[in-house]
Parts: sequence; C-alpha cells; structure tokens
Amino acid sequence: MSVRALHPDRVDEARVHAYSTFAPLLIHSLAQRLARCQGMKELDKLETSLVRLVEETAVAAPDGDAMKEFAVELVVSTLRNVREHPDAKHDLEEIDDRRTAGRSENPETLEEQLQSGLEDSFPASDPPAVVSTAITGGSKDIVGTDEVLRRKKEASGRRQEQGRKQERNTN
Repeated sequence: MSVRALHPDRVDEARVHAYSTFAPLLIHSLAQRLARCQGMKELDKLETSLVRLVEETAVAAPDGDAMKEFAVELVVSTLRNVREHPDAKHDLEEIDDRRTAGRSENPETLEEQLQSGLEDSFPASDPPAVVSTAITGGSKDIVGTDEVLRRKKEASGRRQEQGRKQERNTN
C-alpha cells in the first residue's frame, strides 16, 4: 500500500512507524560502512557526535527526556554491535602512545643512556636464575594449522549468525 492509498488519518502513524522501523537499520548500515572504511576512531567520533546531537536537541514533546534517553541507547547499542562485527576495521596501535615520557629521539642520546644503564648495573649482584622448561602433567595434543583455521572460521560464523539474529530482533 502506497502513501497515496493510506487514509489521511493514518499517514502520520505510518510515518512514525516507518521511522522507528528503518532508522535503526539505516544507522547500523551506515555505521558498519564507516567502521569498515575508516576504523574505530571515526566510529568513536561518530558516537560522540550523535550523542551530543541528541542531548542538545530541544524536544517539545511531553516525553522529550525519555525520548532522548532511548535515542542515546539506540546510538550506543548500535555502534557497540558495529564494533563487534568481524568486518570492522580495527585501528593499529599508535606507537607514540607507547613511548616512554622523556625518552629522547636522538640515537646518540639513546646510546649514551643505554651505556649508562649497563654500567650502573654491572657487575650484577644476583646470578641469573635457573629456569626449568619441563612441563608437568604430560604432553598436550598438538593442534595443526588446519584445525586452528577451522576453529577460527567456526567462531566467525557463530558471531555473524548472532549479529544477524540481533538485527532481526531489532526489527
């Protein structure tokens, strides 16, 4: 039935129903595409932006605050599902975040610091500990590469099926 065939009294009701049905699907699809193309940082920016937009929007309806809470819930849960999707592009770790504060970038300074550290620790006061490499409890089954790949494929299939079920349940 098209919009023209609807009774005039039901147009607004059908519009609200369409928005509530398709908006979550559209948001999910767009966010998934963004995650595949741009990665998690852009998804985080999108989430922050959407939550701020919802919170800053003036809603004149009597249940405006509740509507905002539901909208934020929709954004957060949708983007959580997108982050957990196997096709999402995960960002590489920023090496600058791991760098020790105050560490020099100059190779000569690094070499001097290394030499100083070695001189300060020599001679070592404690001898190296003797480490046993024996494994107690007997041997374990060795799993071949094919078995590992099969298990990963099964786990990925289960995650995809769960994602499809969640999408169907949100409809």
